[in-house]
Amino acid sequence: MRRWFTLDTTRTDDGKAIALQQLGGSYMIRVDGAELMSTGRHRSEERLAELACAHVRGIRRARVLIGGLGFGFTLKAALAAVAEDTTVVVAEMLAAVIAWNRNSSYPFAADALRDPRVIVRQQDVVEAVGATRGLCDAIAIDVDNGPNALCAEGNFRLYDRTGLEQARAALRPGGCLAVWSAAPDAGFEGLMAGVGFDVTVEQCRANGKSGRYHTIFLGRAK
Repeated sequence: MRRWFTLDTTRTDDGKAIALQQLGGSYMIRVDGAELMSTGRHRSEERLAELACAHVRGIRRARVLIGGLGFGFTLKAALAAVAEDTTVVVAEMLAAVIAWNRNSSYPFAADALRDPRVIVRQQDVVEAVGATRGLCDAIAIDVDNGPNALCAEGNFRLYDRTGLEQARAALRPGGCLAVWSAAPDAGFEGLMAGVGFDVTVEQCRANGKSGRYHTIFLGRAK
């Protein structure tokens, strides 16, 4: 039986172990041994960007913020969905994750990171959202397994009332906040509505037509 081989490891600020692993042509990122994402199941990550950016192509000099780089699937889908004068900012806290994606020997996002529309910042997503006021047309968040399944303890600040209020303040009128989750969360959906978003929820299979369903929360700023 073949086993996953660990290519590299790093740690979050709160000490959680992050591992990049490979099995044949597949790659996975694990957090303290639990799967966070895989190159074999990424359709919902692409769908996150497509939904967040659905209204963006017609906006001149639009600005999109992506929270979390992962394997770059959300970034690549966002670039395909927006115009050539759009700026796409990626906030990724872990230097190792950025390095993995810039390494062209891995089939991740090296080409996308060289796109002139892309700005990569090694930065906590919470800080990136909080520092942006009224500038974004779309924000796509994919840094955890959901609002209640956190990869780093401090990430709760993305999903509580204050974090959602900051996200709403970061958006231009009509802008969209999209949040990826491994599972439904009625409480979080209600919290989004409570801070003034028009909320819809979409279910998307991990592989498009197969695999478990993932949840995408969409909040349109009024």
